[in-house]
Amino acid sequence: MAVKSITNEELAKRVFSNEETFILDVRNTDEFDDWKIEGKNIHVINEPYFNLMEGIDPVMDQLPKDKDIITVCAKGGSSQMVAEQVMEAGFTDVFSLEEGMKGWSEHLEPVKIGDLKGGGSLYQFVRIGKGCLSYFVESDGEAAIIDTNRMTHFYENFAKEKNTTIKYLIDTHLHADHISGGKKLAEQVNGTYYLPPKDAEEVTFEYTSLEEGQDIAVGKTNIKVQPMYSPGHTIGSTSMIVDDTYLMTGDILFIESIGRPDLAGKADDWVGDLRETLYSRYKKLSEDLVVLPAHYSFVKEMGEGGEISGNLGELYKKNKGLQIQDEDEFRRMVTENLPPQPNAYEDIRKTNMGKINPDEEKQREMEVGPNRCAVHE
Repeated sequence: MAVKSITNEELAKRVFSNEETFILDVRNTDEFDDWKIEGKNIHVINEPYFNLMEGIDPVMDQLPKDKDIITVCAKGGSSQMVAEQVMEAGFTDVFSLEEGMKGWSEHLEPVKIGDLKGGGSLYQFVRIGKGCLSYFVESDGEAAIIDTNRMTHFYENFAKEKNTTIKYLIDTHLHADHISGGKKLAEQVNGTYYLPPKDAEEVTFEYTSLEEGQDIAVGKTNIKVQPMYSPGHTIGSTSMIVDDTYLMTGDILFIESIGRPDLAGKADDWVGDLRETLYSRYKKLSEDLVVLPAHYSFVKEMGEGGEISGNLGELYKKNKGLQIQDEDEFRRMVTENLPPQPNAYEDIRKTNMGKINPDEEKQREMEVGPNRCAVHE
């Protein structure tokens, strides 16, 4: 009997539905410790491939006999071979994850956040293998996408399903952890690409300025995607207030953490802006706004339907990054003892500026690994 494959979409459905799932990850331990498949009912063990080349004795006692077993590696080759050995040992329900963690990093899963007041809907696209979040706002056959990921075909296919024309591509800031698909998709659909001008001083292409006080209407029902200047993660970071209900915070405020100000090498310069945004600008907004960030870091941030969101008033009570009243203590927190910076973040920034143009495979390699845009990890 041949080993069965499982697609990223099929595995994502299991994670989002909280289905109990057992994973045997055969990557090197350091890779596994850095980044793994996680979920509320995901059970995962790690045993490097080279320890299993002569058989699965090292993990035999840990494998469930009454559950599916999914083997995972970096690109899909080693996991296939290990899966074959697991089947030879008498286990029947064995699957190998297609394209491994590299493919898992690229899957986007749309989750409906809610209906909008004037008609239309808001969807959150969860990049579950990397923690990136992007948004699809649609009304009356038009759509705006906020913080578009590189894998633009997911949005195009979704737009076709919804019989919707993508008109606006909006980046809340110049990303350093993943390559934006905003400019590319805007060119493909003849749409408008928005970027905050203070983040775009070194870009090599034309764009439309995303500035405070500027409304972007989506559809005839005039659902407003209203920009709000909110620097700190970058000097140009701009939040979006959608339908007077949702606050898209980019990489400034997350559900369990806050954004880091150091990915352009200017932590000391930008920490004051970050504090001003978190402790003053956002404080002036309605506490009833629903926060929709551009990233998440922890499985516990995910709701029952897979969505990542939180009430702004509740975040001011529970988010540790919003509880530090002493300015010096806040400055130390966001400038010292930060987690490692994202993989290839300097080249990712240059790519998003248009300064370099790596091929598709190189772009995939640059993005592999966890997101590290938060202070609290």
